[in-house]
Order: sequence, then C-alpha cells, then structure tokens
Amino acid sequence: MLLEEQRFLHEDLERLEQGIADRIGDEPKHIRDRLARDHQIAQFLDRISSQSSKLLSLYRDTDGSRSREIQQIGSGDPMEEFYKQLTDIKNFHSKYPNEPVENLERAYRPKKGPDAESQPSIVDTMFTGEEAFGRFFDLHTCHELYLNLPNAKRLSYLQYLDLFDNFTPGAGGLKRSEKTTDQYLKYVGQLALDLETFMRKTRPLENVDKVIADFDKEFDAAWEKDEIVDWKTEESGAKATGAAKQTSTADAVWCEDCEREFKNENVYKGHLSGKKHVRAAAERAQRLQGASEGGGDTTNGNTKSGVPTYRLKERAIAEREFRVKRLTSAMSTERSDTRVNVERKQGMTERERQQELENLFSATAAASQPKDAEDGEDNDDEDKIYNPLKLPLAWDGKPIPFWLYKLHGLGVEFPCEICGNFVYMGRRAFDKHFNEARHIYGLKCLGIANTALFRDITGIDEALRLWEKIQKEKRKDKVDDGSVVQMEDAEGNVMPEKVYYDLQKQGLL
Repeated sequence: MLLEEQRFLHEDLERLEQGIADRIGDEPKHIRDRLARDHQIAQFLDRISSQSSKLLSLYRDTDGSRSREIQQIGSGDPMEEFYKQLTDIKNFHSKYPNEPVENLERAYRPKKGPDAESQPSIVDTMFTGEEAFGRFFDLHTCHELYLNLPNAKRLSYLQYLDLFDNFTPGAGGLKRSEKTTDQYLKYVGQLALDLETFMRKTRPLENVDKVIADFDKEFDAAWEKDEIVDWKTEESGAKATGAAKQTSTADAVWCEDCEREFKNENVYKGHLSGKKHVRAAAERAQRLQGASEGGGDTTNGNTKSGVPTYRLKERAIAEREFRVKRLTSAMSTERSDTRVNVERKQGMTERERQQELENLFSATAAASQPKDAEDGEDNDDEDKIYNPLKLPLAWDGKPIPFWLYKLHGLGVEFPCEICGNFVYMGRRAFDKHFNEARHIYGLKCLGIANTALFRDITGIDEALRLWEKIQKEKRKDKVDDGSVVQMEDAEGNVMPEKVYYDLQKQGLL
C-alpha cells in the first residue's frame, strides 16, 4: 500500500507546515515560552526534512513497486482489489487490536490549557539557573579550569568574563610554551564546547553546523597561510618579531625565549643566567630543531609524516581558540548582559537573591498553569499590569522595584540638545549615549570631527564654542615656514624670508 503511505506523508507535511504557521503567528511574552516554541519549530523542520526524503524515495520508485501497485489497481477488477485491501486491513487490526490511531491534527496543534500542563516544556531541563533560559552565560566551570592552569592570572569571575576570549600572554592568556599541555587543551576545548552548546540551545532555528563549518574553513585558510597571530611557525616568527616587536619604551628589551619585556639592557643581561631563561631557551631551541627536521622530512616523505607532532597539537589548540573568539563575537549581546547580571548580583544581599529566585519560579509556574475556559473573558483584565508610577519593565514584563528605580536614578531626566532634545532617563543611559550613533551623528552635523573630546557636552552653542577654541589653538600652534627663516638685506635689516623675497621681486631692495 505504497499509495496510502504516500498520501499519509503528504498529509503529514501539510500538518507540519500548519503547525509551524500556528506557532509563528503567536508571539509569547516570556523568554521560556519563546524558546520552547522555537525548539518545537526546529523539531518540526527536522521531521519535514526526514518525511520529504522518504516521499522523494517513493516518487523515484527505484524497485518499481509503486508502478506495479498502480498497474494492479488500473488493470484488474477494481472491486476485487478493493476487497483484497479491505481483508488486509481487517487482518492487521485483528492481529493488533490495541493499535492507536495517530491524529495528526491534534499532534501538531499548539498545546493550551490542560494539554500544555500535562507535557513538560523542552527548555525546563535544558538550562542551568545561572543561564536564566538562555539570557546569560554560565562559565563557572570553565573559570575553575582556568584558575587551575599553571601560571594563570588569578582573575575573578567578572574579570574572566571580559578576558576569556583574549588569549594573548599580556591580557589573560598563557605563554605559547605553556599552552601546549593536555590541561590547557582540555580547558580551551571545554570552553569552545560550552559556547557552541549554548548557541545551539538559544538559537535552535539557526544552522549552527554551517556557522561552525565556516569558522573551521576560515581557520584552515589562515593556518595554511601562517596568519594566526599567536601560533606562527618558530622560524617565521623569529624573523618577523626581530623588527616587528614593539616595546613600551626605547630602552626596553624583549626576550624571545621568555616572551617578556625588560626595562633596560642591564636587567635583560642579568636574567640570562637565571633558571627560567635557561629552561625557556632550551625548550625554544628544541622546538626550532623539531621544526627544521620536520621541514626536511617533508621533502623526502609525504606531508603528514613530515609535520612535527608538537605542530599538530598547536593546530588543535589554535583551532579551539579561534572558534572561541568567533563564537564570542557572534554572542556579544549575551556576554554584555552576563557581565551586567553578575555585577548586579554581587551588589545584592542573600535575602534579595532568594527573593529574586522565588519571583522567577513563581513567574514560570504562573506561565505554565492552565486557564479555564470560563475565565476567557477576563484574560485582558488579568494581563494588564498595575503600574501607576510608570516604572520601567524588567525582563519578566513586570515593573522593577521602586527602590531599584531610585537607586539607579532612573527618575532623573538628562536632555541632550545635540541629539535633538532627546531625554535620557538615568545617569547610566546618559553616559552610555555619548558613544552611540545618535550623538555622534549630531556632532558630525555640526561639523565636529573629533567626538572623543566632547563628552558630557550636550548644548549646541557650548560644543561650537569649544570646537572653535580647539581650531584656534591648532592654528596658533601651527608653525609658518616663512616666519622661521630670517633674511638680512644689504643695510642690515632683518626680516622673514617671505617678506624679503616679496620686496626683492618688487625691486625695493
């Protein structure tokens, strides 16, 4: 009964498309409900892909069974074929009397009321409490792995959120010789895995596999050209860093073996006899020797046998670092929100944290509770939030507490004439707007190019006066070439070079 299976697949595809359309048309208010809807749509899309592949294989009819079934129906006695199929159906149901009938319309319809309460949500067990249904990062495990690395900086969790994607030795990363350990490979691999998993959980409708493949392709191209900054080959790095390495002062000296900067030549010579320098120099010489031997083997043997083992390990570590950087840049909003959330929680007492968790659980439970059909007329009144003070809304759609409103000064108005008399509520939003596009565009409309000097200036007249003063100082400091060189005529009169040549052309000298 291939035709019946084919009809069932067509019906299933139509029901899936209708189910997706019903869910897209409804926009939930809570982030938990939105994520649950997106994950359901992603599951429906995967089922559409699998059912379409089955349907395509039936249409191709490689074994000819579909053609034979159509021929049997069209050529023989139709009633005989009908009773034959009816007998097959009766035999099936007599053999499996308790076989349930699948109702596709009910299966793909959005669950509401008691049906929604009976089935647990997909996202309830997907996120930790720190992630708050995909709004924030939870990198405490990676932070502990980072602190256990040898010679790692003792960064707090807040500092780690700013520097976890910066792998340069000066910022928060380790030296190149310290990175080629199994412990560091485990750390950076866990960090890349956590970020990738978080993206898959928060963006179910995006093709994350394609994004990761693009990152890997970009890394492969940069690695083949030896363009990864911190992981260049030792030979090319030794040639390039000799002239390209910039020191902080003119007297400073850079040590390639220790990868450190010393204040002057005497300090640099004094550290040459130390144990750390001797060990670092021996390790670097060993790496250079391995690279030269590996390069010599590539000419004689195949490429894979010629690549040194340590270089393969460096490639694996560099690939994970590159992926961490790209994933972090793609989720910059979640990163900034996580930093703000950690700062906010550090300023809260234990009682306030417990109260916030209770409010979160109560809001989640209220969103999942079923509603009776009798209360359908009163839904509009219940959704209205009592907010007489016009307080800003929090992430859960409810007004923030009044003490928090007063603490951040959100009731104070800060108008900006440069932004078209736009009013910013609170000092934080006011300080932040000086780097935003609206304020910068307003300064450019006034003919002001250097916007960094005009912070905390909101008046147009004040900005124009300051810009005019800056231009006057620049013109005053500008040296006229004609007034520097002095000339003397035959009578001993001293004058600028420009005046001397002008008088000479007029024949007055």
